[in-house]
Amino acid sequence: MKILHTSDWHVGKVLKGHTRVEEHIAVLRDLVEIAQKERPDLVIVAGDLYDTAAPTPDSTRIVTRALTALRATGAEVVAIGGNHDNGPALDALRPWADAAGIALRGTVRETAAEHVLTGTTAGGEAWRLVALPFLSQRFAVRAVEMYELTASEAQQTYADHIGRLIGKLTEDFADRSAVNILTGHLTVVGAKMGGGERDAHTVLGYAVPASVFPSTAHYVALGHLHRTQQILGPCPIRYSGSPLAVDFGEEENTPSVTIVEVSATKPARPRSAPIRSATPLRTVRGTLPDLERFAERNNADASGWLRVYVREMPRAGLREEVQDLLPNALDVRIDPDMLPTRTSPTAAQRAGRSPSTLFADYLKVRGHDDEGVQDLFDEIYEEIPGGAS
Repeated sequence: MKILHTSDWHVGKVLKGHTRVEEHIAVLRDLVEIAQKERPDLVIVAGDLYDTAAPTPDSTRIVTRALTALRATGAEVVAIGGNHDNGPALDALRPWADAAGIALRGTVRETAAEHVLTGTTAGGEAWRLVALPFLSQRFAVRAVEMYELTASEAQQTYADHIGRLIGKLTEDFADRSAVNILTGHLTVVGAKMGGGERDAHTVLGYAVPASVFPSTAHYVALGHLHRTQQILGPCPIRYSGSPLAVDFGEEENTPSVTIVEVSATKPARPRSAPIRSATPLRTVRGTLPDLERFAERNNADASGWLRVYVREMPRAGLREEVQDLLPNALDVRIDPDMLPTRTSPTAAQRAGRSPSTLFADYLKVRGHDDEGVQDLFDEIYEEIPGGAS
């Protein structure tokens, strides 16, 4: 059988105040075209369909249309909730999803069987899929108790709970006459961060060892980390990565989806299919003359969205000067090397000094010694009732 594995769409993501609606439409159109070309038997979306638990109507429209278009290719489609998604809200869409032939699992349900999906490809290959949505630490304990898995061990670690939960859900994997697949939204110990994940749900107590996955699984399709990567473990384990760079920390990632060919008797063979319409993110450093030369050498549209570290002393209007040169600069910062060491005055040093003098000292400490800003402060302060007295 053939599987298309994708995750971490983050539809609704706003980058430094800039909407990415058109980017997501283009990227998901690419993904559907890949599915039309590859003709997978199964499409897996391993969580974080949305960037926020309260998606806008536009975001909901983009996601539901993409899932519908993937189903229209003839593939079975399974999508699970991630840590950015509102799991109960996804479950509320299940009547629509069921009618559309899409398996949507937003939260862990009371019956383990709801998370075990089965099917047979047109070529006669039987498959079995365990779909495990993201679980917080609190709900991992509840899930263990729901399935009557030694509730007395509720003080054990998150990894222990997830391991027992996966063990319960994959009991039928002992039968290897079908292709056994598991999808989850998890952090595996040793995996590389993509750069834009939510730390609170990625590190510390949320990492699980690869040993939680059974050796009887033919393929484990993961979401949560945005970098495409294979994980060493008892079975083939892979993150598909995000189909677009979510934040500037991910500018080195290659947006893609994963195509997997596997059978009950042959090992999984995954490969990446690039998403070519994803807008690149780049970081640029330099003085204003350096940035001017960069603008002359590079087509603005091809450069993608820019994060700029400008090597100039802070001053009023500097951001606007940079954005005049580079209209795609969404994030403009002073290069840290240009900032002086900050030493704030003590209370005794501030005593008896005028607000104007204190503000002037503040500007110097911030490396922002600008007469125009000082004059503006003085003008505004004088307009405050009693300010000049």
